[in-house]
Amino acid sequence: MNKDSVVAKKKFGQNFLKDEAVLRKIVEAMPKNDNKIVEIGPGLGDLTKFLVDVKSVEAFEVDTDLCKLLQSIFKEEIVTKRLHINCGDVLQAWQSSLIDEPYDLVANLPYYIATNIILKALADPMCKNILVMVQLEVAEKFCATAGEKVFGSLGVITQSIGEAHIVVQVPPTAFEPPPKIDSAVFLIRKNADRNNEDFEDLLRVAFKQPRKTLMKNLSAKYEKSLLQVAFEELDLTLTIRPHQVSTDDYHQLYKKII
Repeated sequence: MNKDSVVAKKKFGQNFLKDEAVLRKIVEAMPKNDNKIVEIGPGLGDLTKFLVDVKSVEAFEVDTDLCKLLQSIFKEEIVTKRLHINCGDVLQAWQSSLIDEPYDLVANLPYYIATNIILKALADPMCKNILVMVQLEVAEKFCATAGEKVFGSLGVITQSIGEAHIVVQVPPTAFEPPPKIDSAVFLIRKNADRNNEDFEDLLRVAFKQPRKTLMKNLSAKYEKSLLQVAFEELDLTLTIRPHQVSTDDYHQLYKKII
């Protein structure tokens, strides 16, 4: 088996990133530190070949055919311990931490599990930075700020943990096969961990029906009299919508009503 004979498998959401300019931008955007790199879904190794030149890489690949191909392509890097390949489902291998040392997640993530993986990485105390390629719509949600229509629970969670920004938007033509949607590389620099389930429960209720007012959404679960006092103290109008409230105000609301 060689790279040219590989056919992308839909069940694994495979779209291989081929554009070398984009690959180089990913490497250039990597935070400068001594952390190991974790790559999830290395695919044909197009990004991996750049990463192993910079640092040692712990890779996770679910496709057994691609595992064999990667082991063949990167024989030298595996022997010299610049690359270690784990074959299997990364979500099954992921306990509280994916590996037992500080790492940065750098990857072109399969779209169908991208959000789940990013949320796991945000909760992982060993993960320090997240630099990933996902569908543009998902990147925008993680990077959104209060007032933007796409601002929701993912934006609040991210801002509670660190800072996020989009590095570069990527057209379908950068991939083989090309997806039907635009993609983006974005970076989250973490300064805390995601570990407050009660706060995230409040966010789920707050954003459950984003077109309704925040008061209407929250009063489905929380006591209205408490909410009215909290809204008044925080100078929030009763007609304010969920996406118009800042991350700090969500934390203040949580402290006042939970």
